[in-house]
Order: sequence, then C-alpha cells, then structure tokens
Amino acid sequence: LADTPERMAELDVNEGVVDLIEMRFPPPGTLLTPVFPAPTNARTFVILRLLGVLAGVVAKAVDGRMPADQETIRYTGVYGTDDHGEPYLMREVLGGGSGGRYYADGEDTIHVVPDSRNLPTEFTEARFPFVVERLGLAVDSGGAGRFRGGLGYEKHIRMRRDAHFMSIADRSILACWGVRGGRAGRPFQVTVDPGGPGEHEVDALVDAEFVPAGTVIRIRTTGGGGWGDPLERDVDLVVRDVLWGKVSRAAAERDYGVVITGPGDDPAADAPATGALRERMRAQRPPDAPFFDRGPGYATLSGGPASAEVDWL
Repeated sequence: LADTPERMAELDVNEGVVDLIEMRFPPPGTLLTPVFPAPTNARTFVILRLLGVLAGVVAKAVDGRMPADQETIRYTGVYGTDDHGEPYLMREVLGGGSGGRYYADGEDTIHVVPDSRNLPTEFTEARFPFVVERLGLAVDSGGAGRFRGGLGYEKHIRMRRDAHFMSIADRSILACWGVRGGRAGRPFQVTVDPGGPGEHEVDALVDAEFVPAGTVIRIRTTGGGGWGDPLERDVDLVVRDVLWGKVSRAAAERDYGVVITGPGDDPAADAPATGALRERMRAQRPPDAPFFDRGPGYATLSGGPASAEVDWL
C-alpha cells in the first residue's frame, strides 16, 4: 500500500497488519529460543537483528523498496580510579548509521535505543579522568550506493589515568548489509593507541582491556548499508559528500567512480575522467551479483563464500 513515503505518512498502522505476517521460530534450544541454564546476555542485539531480518525478507518481495540494514547497538565505557582515589565507571551508548533508502540516503548517527544520546563532553571531562579529543562523523563508514548509508560516530578519548576499557557491541564482523547493488557499511571498530607504537584493535566484546595513562582510544561505530548501484549515484552528490567530509576523495574514486579535483574547500568532479572510470568499472564487474552485500566479514565467518544462498533472488 505504501508505494511512496508520502503515502506511508497517510496510512494508519495498527494491529491489523499482524495478520499479514507469519512468524516461525525454531524449536527450543537455539539462540532465539534459549532454554535455562543457557547463558544469555545483550538481548537487544538479537531483537535489533530481527528488524534487519524482517527488512531483508520484505525487500526480496518488493524488489528492494525497503531500507538497507541499519546499525544495531553498542555500549562502550572505561572504568578505574579517578583523581580523588574513588572508583568510577563511565558507560555510553553511541549510535550508528541507518540504511540507505530507495529514495534517500540513510541518516547519520541514529540512536535506536529510546532516549539515548552521546554524553556531553563538558560533563564527562568534568567527572571522569579523560579528555575527549574528537567527536564527529566516521568518514567513509556509510555503505556506498545510489543512496548512501548513514555514517557512524568517530570518537577519540585520551585517558589521563590508567584505566580499563569495556565494550558490548554488535556488528564488528558482519557489517550492515547493502541491498540492490548497494555496499555494506563499515563495521564497528575500536583501536587503542592509533598511530602509536602500541596500536592494536580491541574485540567488540571485552570487559577489561588495560589502557595506560596518556593513551588514546578510538571508537568508530557502524555505518548503514547502501541502497542501489554506487555508480548510479548523482556525481554532484558525491562531490557534496566530499566537501562535507562524509566521503574521502579516495572512496569517491574507488566506490563511486568519481574523480575529484580542486582544493579541499572547493572540490569538483573531472567529468571526462569520471565517465571513463565508471565505464571501466562497469565492464570489470562480474555478470551477476547477490541482492544483498554483507561486506568482507561474511567471508571470514563462512570460510570462503562471500554470500549465502538467501542473498540471491
């Protein structure tokens, strides 16, 4: 019924739609149907993944006229002893990007947890022994597409005292999928001492990663999946994304086939070079591609295949 966003706004959604959908759950004893004393935690991961599953199922039925996959959720934090010798714990919910839609880009840094927000820097620096050196959008985190996925956060905090880092996060391996030619978004990533001698990545599920005083923790949250062929994205929109710092020049060329020239504050597209590059990129593509792009993390988990049978129409 809702063939356009405007039409969707006119429709009243009530319990009548429930009769149109049949939910089939596996027998007891699985991740979705655990039986005591099976260990359980982070139930919101499963709940929010089910939203992505539902969106994907509907997308296959309506030729992709559904949003690509969106971020799920993550809790990050640090704990230790503050300047007064008292124990402290700081936890924060940082949002991520929503999926590109068949009519528009995804939204940046959405918070799917109701009433959750990133913590104000003025509050955290006054209360906890660290300095927030950067809080902004994670460049290139949104999945490439005719309509780009929304961007996640990039946050840098420098510890003033020895501390431990903790994370309960999803989407660190399997990224938010892109649909109908769109690419997957960039997954969640935490790096300790980026660019320094002790640089290393931290697992998404960790509760006691030691961080010495003076060390930076870089947190990059999940980007939403892209919708549609990136080579069909309006060139002017790619130039705008480069100007706004959402897409790097390298990604504009690699993912969208757009060759950017000019200074940083006034980028422009080289039209002849862009046309030639896009033509070459189209010619080099395989003849068939899956309906969903899960990103490189899927091959890591599957042991080789980059897609599943259900990813194809």
